Amino acid sequence: MSIRRVVPNVRAQRGVDSRGFYVDVLGLELVMDMGFIKTFASPSNPTAQVSVVDADAARPYPDLTVEVADVDAAYARARERGVEIVYPLADEPWGVRRFYAREPNGAVVNIMQHRPVETGAARTS
Repeated sequence: MSIRRVVPNVRAQRGVDSRGFYVDVLGLELVMDMGFIKTFASPSNPTAQVSVVDADAARPYPDLTVEVADVDAAYARARERGVEIVYPLADEPWGVRRFYAREPNGAVVNIMQHRPVETGAARTS
Protein backbone atom coordinates (compact mmCIF):
# COMPACT_ATOMS: atom_id res chain seq x y z
CA MET A 1 0.00 0.00 0.00
CA SER A 2 1.52 3.31 -1.07
CA ILE A 3 0.63 6.19 1.27
CA ARG A 4 1.03 9.69 -0.16
CA ARG A 5 0.10 11.72 2.94
CA VAL A 6 -1.70 11.54 6.27
CA VAL A 7 -3.69 14.58 7.40
CA PRO A 8 -5.33 15.07 10.79
CA ASN A 9 -8.83 16.56 10.60
CA VAL A 10 -9.70 18.99 13.37
CA ARG A 11 -13.40 19.33 14.11
CA ALA A 12 -14.27 23.00 13.70
CA GLN A 13 -15.66 24.53 16.86
CA ARG A 14 -14.43 28.01 15.97
CA GLY A 15 -13.67 27.65 12.28
CA VAL A 16 -13.49 31.40 11.76
CA ASP A 17 -10.42 31.53 14.04
CA SER A 18 -8.62 28.67 12.29
CA ARG A 19 -6.96 30.76 9.61
CA GLY A 20 -5.46 33.13 12.17
CA PHE A 21 -3.97 30.26 14.14
CA TYR A 22 -2.67 28.05 11.34
CA VAL A 23 -1.50 30.91 9.07
CA ASP A 24 -0.51 33.68 11.45
CA VAL A 25 0.83 31.59 14.33
CA LEU A 26 2.21 28.47 12.60
CA GLY A 27 3.05 29.94 9.20
CA LEU A 28 1.04 27.42 7.20
CA GLU A 29 -0.69 28.39 3.96
CA LEU A 30 -4.38 27.92 3.19
CA VAL A 31 -4.15 25.51 0.24
CA MET A 32 -7.81 24.42 -0.02
CA ASP A 33 -11.05 26.08 1.08
CA MET A 34 -14.26 24.28 0.16
CA GLY A 35 -16.36 25.99 2.81
CA PHE A 36 -16.98 22.86 4.90
CA ILE A 37 -13.26 21.98 4.95
CA LYS A 38 -10.12 24.07 4.95
CA THR A 39 -6.66 22.57 4.50
CA PHE A 40 -3.49 24.28 5.65
CA ALA A 41 -0.02 23.15 4.48
CA SER A 42 3.59 23.92 5.23
CA PRO A 43 5.20 26.02 2.48
CA SER A 44 8.47 24.11 2.92
CA ASN A 45 6.91 20.62 3.18
CA PRO A 46 3.57 20.57 1.31
CA THR A 47 2.59 17.12 2.58
CA ALA A 48 2.67 18.41 6.18
CA GLN A 49 -0.98 19.42 6.46
CA VAL A 50 -3.90 19.84 8.79
CA SER A 51 -7.56 20.18 7.80
CA VAL A 52 -10.34 21.90 9.73
CA VAL A 53 -13.72 20.29 9.04
CA ASP A 54 -17.13 21.68 9.94
CA ALA A 55 -19.02 19.23 12.12
CA ASP A 56 -22.30 18.18 10.50
CA ALA A 57 -24.58 15.70 12.26
CA ALA A 58 -26.01 14.67 8.88
CA ARG A 59 -22.74 13.11 7.69
CA PRO A 60 -19.94 11.18 9.35
CA TYR A 61 -16.96 13.17 10.54
CA PRO A 62 -13.52 11.90 9.46
CA ASP A 63 -10.90 12.15 12.19
CA LEU A 64 -8.05 11.52 9.78
CA THR A 65 -7.47 11.57 6.03
CA VAL A 66 -5.09 9.12 4.38
CA GLU A 67 -4.28 9.68 0.72
CA VAL A 68 -3.33 6.44 -1.01
CA ALA A 69 -2.07 5.64 -4.50
CA ASP A 70 -4.90 3.12 -5.15
CA VAL A 71 -8.13 3.72 -3.25
CA ASP A 72 -9.89 0.82 -4.96
CA ALA A 73 -7.26 -1.62 -3.66
CA ALA A 74 -7.55 -0.11 -0.16
CA TYR A 75 -11.34 -0.46 -0.30
CA ALA A 76 -11.06 -4.10 -1.39
CA ARG A 77 -8.61 -4.85 1.44
CA ALA A 78 -10.87 -3.17 4.01
CA ARG A 79 -13.89 -5.18 2.85
CA GLU A 80 -11.92 -8.46 2.79
CA ARG A 81 -10.91 -7.89 6.40
CA GLY A 82 -14.40 -7.00 7.59
CA VAL A 83 -13.62 -3.36 8.36
CA GLU A 84 -16.72 -1.24 9.00
CA ILE A 85 -17.33 1.03 6.01
CA VAL A 86 -18.91 4.25 7.32
CA TYR A 87 -19.21 5.99 3.93
CA PRO A 88 -19.17 3.92 0.72
CA LEU A 89 -16.61 4.25 -2.06
CA ALA A 90 -17.63 7.30 -4.10
CA ASP A 91 -16.37 9.70 -6.73
CA GLU A 92 -16.85 13.19 -5.31
CA PRO A 93 -17.57 16.20 -7.56
CA TRP A 94 -14.42 17.99 -6.35
CA GLY A 95 -12.12 15.36 -7.87
CA VAL A 96 -11.47 12.72 -5.25
CA ARG A 97 -12.47 9.07 -4.95
CA ARG A 98 -12.86 8.05 -1.33
CA PHE A 99 -14.50 6.03 1.39
CA TYR A 100 -14.64 6.26 5.18
CA ALA A 101 -13.66 3.31 7.34
CA ARG A 102 -13.78 2.91 11.11
CA GLU A 103 -10.43 1.89 12.58
CA PRO A 104 -10.24 -0.41 15.65
CA ASN A 105 -10.23 2.48 18.17
CA GLY A 106 -13.40 4.01 16.74
CA ALA A 107 -11.84 6.83 14.68
CA VAL A 108 -13.29 7.41 11.22
CA VAL A 109 -10.61 7.45 8.52
CA ASN A 110 -11.20 9.14 5.16
CA ILE A 111 -9.22 7.00 2.69
CA MET A 112 -8.92 8.83 -0.60
CA GLN A 113 -7.19 9.31 -3.92
CA HIS A 114 -7.21 12.28 -6.28
CA ARG A 115 -8.80 11.42 -9.61
CA PRO A 116 -7.00 12.41 -12.82
CA VAL A 117 -8.17 15.72 -14.21
CA GLU A 118 -10.04 15.39 -17.50
CA THR A 119 -8.50 17.70 -20.12
CA GLY A 120 -11.32 17.51 -22.65
CA ALA A 121 -9.03 15.97 -25.27
CA ALA A 122 -10.06 12.70 -26.86
CA ARG A 123 -8.77 9.72 -24.93
CA THR A 124 -7.46 6.64 -26.62
CA SER A 125 -7.52 3.13 -25.19
